[in-house]
Amino acid sequence: MNYSFDEEIQRRGTDCVKWDEAEEGVIPMWVADMDFETAPCVKQAVIQRAQHGVYAYNLIPESFYEAITWWNSHRHGWAPRRDWMLYTSGVVPAFSAIIQALVRPEEKVIFFTPAYNCFFSSVRNSGSRAVEFLLTWSQATERYSIDFEALEKVIAEEQPRLFLFCNPHNPTGRVWTADELRRIADLCKRYDVILLSDEIHSEFVDPQLGRPFLPFAPIAEEAGCLWVVANAPNKAFNTAGLMTAYIITPFEDLRQRINRRININEICDINCFSFVALQAAYTPEGEEWLDNLVAYIYDNYHVFRTMLKEAFPDMPIAHLEGTYLVWMDVSAFGKTSEEISTQLRQNNKVWINGGEMYGQQGFLRINLATQRQRLVEGARRIIDGLKALVDNQD
Repeated sequence: MNYSFDEEIQRRGTDCVKWDEAEEGVIPMWVADMDFETAPCVKQAVIQRAQHGVYAYNLIPESFYEAITWWNSHRHGWAPRRDWMLYTSGVVPAFSAIIQALVRPEEKVIFFTPAYNCFFSSVRNSGSRAVEFLLTWSQATERYSIDFEALEKVIAEEQPRLFLFCNPHNPTGRVWTADELRRIADLCKRYDVILLSDEIHSEFVDPQLGRPFLPFAPIAEEAGCLWVVANAPNKAFNTAGLMTAYIITPFEDLRQRINRRININEICDINCFSFVALQAAYTPEGEEWLDNLVAYIYDNYHVFRTMLKEAFPDMPIAHLEGTYLVWMDVSAFGKTSEEISTQLRQNNKVWINGGEMYGQQGFLRINLATQRQRLVEGARRIIDGLKALVDNQD
């Protein structure tokens, strides 16, 4: 089937966070959702369920779990068992509940920075203590890497209870290699650290990267470390508003504790459309649409990167291996990234996020999951705004 992602969808006026919080005329390229309709098979399944007319309490059918197993097995070569799974209302509520279940107050949680902003708040809200480990940024190669010697030293000294891990990594765009994953798993085994892998961006990998996303679980099983995975179709199929996610761990004690915390937090139910949408998404029809979407988004990335590099050849832009979120180094422009993002919003009518909220000043995060025409216009506005900063420096 042919899919067109160029049709602009009117989202303003639909009580949409991304658009309705933005001033009129502003192109929002901030929060991580997409401006595309979901897959036709998902849309049709939700419509069919809505036509029933009764939206009362519901059971979660076995087909929900079967769809998760099929998708992960078929797509990523890993088949989680039915009795390893729990469901909840979203990946952020999931890893918040997991932290609260497995980490006592005042125990420590380590994670890489820059980090998805909810990592900071979830650890803080749990009463745990954050250990932030800064990834190594190379302007020359435009990539982040892990200093494993330094990481082991921090783990040995801080003795965190849990490693909150993101793969692919938001906001740096890294898709971790098998070697990197093995070394992290070995460290977790050696120092008795539970690894929680947030894999919500797992479906977004640049087709030109030449290697796939690797789920953490099979590597963790080989290493013998304790692990939990949180995932959902929400990013891949643009269904965050339907509120569903799943948690997977083979360790019964951990799973029981997590399940108890899910119930304490009252996030133990999902709505009657969410599991229908997941089952429709995790199918061959959903996969065909998704493959076309990913190709379109990474064409967007290469268009965006070309435009920005032509305007600013020396400005480092992290290579986007995974996610649809570009991470751009603006440290040479003489202002904080928060100041730059504010000026771009006010003066150039484009809304992007400054790096401060992710724990690293001097960077901007840009959401590329929009129609090509809008992407090009957004890139042009960013270029104009950055050029104005250069002119003001002169």
